Amino acid sequence: MPALLRDATAADVAAITAIYAIEVREHVNTYEYDVPDEAEMARRMDAIVGAGYPYIVAQEPDGTIAGYAYASSYRARLGYRMTVENSVYVAAGRQGQGIGAALLGRLIAMCEERGFRQMIAVIGEPTNTASIRLHEKFGFQLVGIFRGIAWKHGRWLDTVQMQRPLGAGNNEPPHER
Repeated sequence: MPALLRDATAADVAAITAIYAIEVREHVNTYEYDVPDEAEMARRMDAIVGAGYPYIVAQEPDGTIAGYAYASSYRARLGYRMTVENSVYVAAGRQGQGIGAALLGRLIAMCEERGFRQMIAVIGEPTNTASIRLHEKFGFQLVGIFRGIAWKHGRWLDTVQMQRPLGAGNNEPPHER
């Protein structure tokens, strides 16, 4: 049976924190250096959900959280209010099993239901071909690569930016949120 996609709850924070901790410590999918504790991850989730953005998990039949995803504000200025940035994290050992695709597909649908018009993917490193391919599968197009804008694990890192329209995209004025 495939993972159940559902809204994240406070009960999921420990699993979300554990998944994110590996990304912070071992990878460059986030440029954060220090692993946030559960209280900080709960605060972040509450802020995202409280602002009207979706935050979901992929739950296995045994209750294990196999991944999570959320959308949040791309930038703080009011003019960007119709644009979201996505984040998708899959538990170690679960990559390549369709969990990321299921999460991203549902996240896109939820953002369209909420009236958002553009989604931005900020991908750490052009060598993260799995994430780039996943986003391409869902219609994201490469916008550009910022060269050497972050320093982590003893090296300069590039950042890939991809974009996908949601709903009517920029073909008509937005319905005010």
